[in-house]
Amino acid sequence: MDMEGKENVTEKNVAGAENAATESMQDYEKELEASFRKIAEGDIIRGTVIDVNEEEVILDLRYYAQGIIKAENLSNDPDFLAAGKIAVGDEIEATVIKMDDGEGNIELSKKEANDVLAWGKLQGMMDQETIVKVRIKESVKSGVVAYLEGMRAFIPASQLSTDYVEDVESWVGKEIEVKVITVDQEKQKVVLSGKAVAREKEAEDRRHRISMMAPGTVMEGVVESLMPYGAFVNLGNGISGLVHISQISQRRIKKPSEVLKEGQKVRVKILNTNDNKVSLSMKALEEVMEDVEEDREPQEYTSGESVSTSLGDLLSKLNL
Repeated sequence: MDMEGKENVTEKNVAGAENAATESMQDYEKELEASFRKIAEGDIIRGTVIDVNEEEVILDLRYYAQGIIKAENLSNDPDFLAAGKIAVGDEIEATVIKMDDGEGNIELSKKEANDVLAWGKLQGMMDQETIVKVRIKESVKSGVVAYLEGMRAFIPASQLSTDYVEDVESWVGKEIEVKVITVDQEKQKVVLSGKAVAREKEAEDRRHRISMMAPGTVMEGVVESLMPYGAFVNLGNGISGLVHISQISQRRIKKPSEVLKEGQKVRVKILNTNDNKVSLSMKALEEVMEDVEEDREPQEYTSGESVSTSLGDLLSKLNL
């Protein structure tokens, strides 16, 4: 091996030793920090899940002792199961309820921490209009109950769907998307709405359908309402468009009812779909029909024989 090769090996060995020393120092600093860290009952601390089973969740607290959360201290939801909801690697905030559970572990309660921290999370969800999934647990008077962030939340029957809901019992067990619409910590009140999410999805679906409608397309529809400024025509699939009074007929009219009536079937042409609104015209179709008629040239009748009124032609046909 030449001198240059020996120098490279030496540099790598030195670098490796330095990295090992750095890692050892970092580990030492973590241990030192943990030894000076003070935890007391009532503190809310964060830990990383290192094990999950039916009876408890074990956390690494970066402390000399591990944290234990018993199943009954995980959530206010009586049906909450750690399996499927909590996984190794998750970070959890919990309240210290005992510094020693008798086996050298720190006993924690996620449920108690939720009672403090959940309100801020729920307020954030409401402010940001976050869409979340919840499972309906039970029906109560005029609505149903679900749990969000470990807190009991109410969904009024009127907020379950865009449709009228009479039998709320049939919703128990269903998983639905909701938004938080009320957070009142003082009254311990949380209200959710599935209707708000459904409306938003319907609006987005409608915007998509309208965006697919090309100007110039001719469609059939039904007049659903007459207004002083025009007529609304139902085009089907939840979409209606406006035929402005100036676009109803080529002749000047004072009000739409002179030409149209509710329930009448009409053919319309799409003018534009600006601002998610559909503008229609009936007059444009009348103009097209007139143009077609003007393009038709009058045809002359011919028998195939020449026609003459000369005296010679008349006399040639007489038998004298």
